[in-house]
Amino acid sequence: MGTFSVTFRLANLQGGEQREVEGLVDTGSTYSILPAPLLHELGIQPFDSDMFELADGRVVRQEIGGAIVTINGRNGLTNVVFGPEGAEPVLGAHALEGLRMIVDPYGERLLHASRLRM
Repeated sequence: MGTFSVTFRLANLQGGEQREVEGLVDTGSTYSILPAPLLHELGIQPFDSDMFELADGRVVRQEIGGAIVTINGRNGLTNVVFGPEGAEPVLGAHALEGLRMIVDPYGERLLHASRLRM
C-alpha cells in the first residue's frame, strides 16, 4: 500500500493545548510518532518508554505518551512516541483504530469505519 499525508489536530489528554499537524498515514507503524519538542509544547507527558525498531533496522528506546487526535470531526485517544526533533509526523495504526477510521489506499484518504465489531 502507498502512503499519503493528512492534516490532523493533536491535543493533550485534558483537551487544552492543540496543534494542527500534517503527517504521513502509515498503517505499518503501530504508534504515531511526533517530534518530542512539539509534544512537550502541547503539555503531553511521557508515561512509559519502550524499545522500537526503526525502518533501517536499528532498535532505540523512545518515550510514549497519550494524546487526543482529531480528523474530520472524529476524536480518538492514542499513544504517541516522542521522536527526535525534526522527525516527520507519522499517524500509525493505533490512532486510526482509535478514530474508527480505515484507509482507502486508492483514494488516498481516511474513511469512517461504518461497522465496527464489538
